[in-house]
Amino acid sequence: MSLRMKLISATAALALSAAPALAAEEVKIGVPSWTGAQAIAHLLAAVVEMRIGGKAELVPGNNATIFQAMDQGKGDIDVHPDVWLPNQESFTKKYVDEAGTVTLSSNPYEGNQGFCVSKDFAGANDITDIADLGRPDVAALMDSDGNGKGEMWIGAPGWASANVNEVKVRDYGLLDFIEPVRAEESVKTARIKDSIAKGEGYAFYCYKPHAVWFMFDVEMLTEPTFDPAKYVMVQPSDDADWYDKSSVATKDALKNVQIAWSNSLEERSPAIAEFFNRFSLTADDVSQFAFEISGQGRDPAEVAKEWVEANPDRVDGWLGL
Repeated sequence: MSLRMKLISATAALALSAAPALAAEEVKIGVPSWTGAQAIAHLLAAVVEMRIGGKAELVPGNNATIFQAMDQGKGDIDVHPDVWLPNQESFTKKYVDEAGTVTLSSNPYEGNQGFCVSKDFAGANDITDIADLGRPDVAALMDSDGNGKGEMWIGAPGWASANVNEVKVRDYGLLDFIEPVRAEESVKTARIKDSIAKGEGYAFYCYKPHAVWFMFDVEMLTEPTFDPAKYVMVQPSDDADWYDKSSVATKDALKNVQIAWSNSLEERSPAIAEFFNRFSLTADDVSQFAFEISGQGRDPAEVAKEWVEANPDRVDGWLGL
């Protein structure tokens, strides 16, 4: 073989040996239905493609589907972008603790549930705690239909959290003053806007992260500190007599929210797995993403790309630079 042919063969061999390393940095990101999860999924994809130079594919799926795929480790879905604990604890116990096939991030952000009013309404009427909604003067200011009770949105039809909140209204001693209302979230959003514009009182179930924190000036009321002994909730799916058998007179426990990924990713795409190990967000970050996507109607991919470009130091930290 001539020297020229040997050089060509050597170059080709090097190219072939390098190809798998380049192709290895790939990831398939699960995308649950809620806005926060969609935002984080697109952010993970943007960092992989813009900064790592890898390939990211978004795969819609529910919690069960995503965890099963991560457990199998075949690359069908490699990461869950928004694991809420203890809500999804059945999955983490099965796949993280018992099977040991999935890694859970050690950098969670905090999920917080409660009841909110506008800052103007709170300031003008000295409202800081959930018990203040039971004051007759406050309840009267929240009564928009003249039935003698102030309205409070407790969640949308079908939400498990709305059932909890209905029990809370009773067990906080508010039923004589407050009417719990179930309606679609769009109705709540319109009512917040209208009440602020008219200077009226209005209270509603709220949680972080959520777009509402960037849409309006609102604040969360204090509640009794979470006490498992005072938090006994039976859902309608478990017992038709759920309302009478439930007793909730305490704040919901704070949630830890983080990403989780298949352990097989560490061999297939080590740079991406290392990035996931360092990745962290705050509830305010996710609330802002949710506002841009659901509040402003923007494309999640565009929002994620802009955020990566605007926050190079945060991203550098995630990449160990």
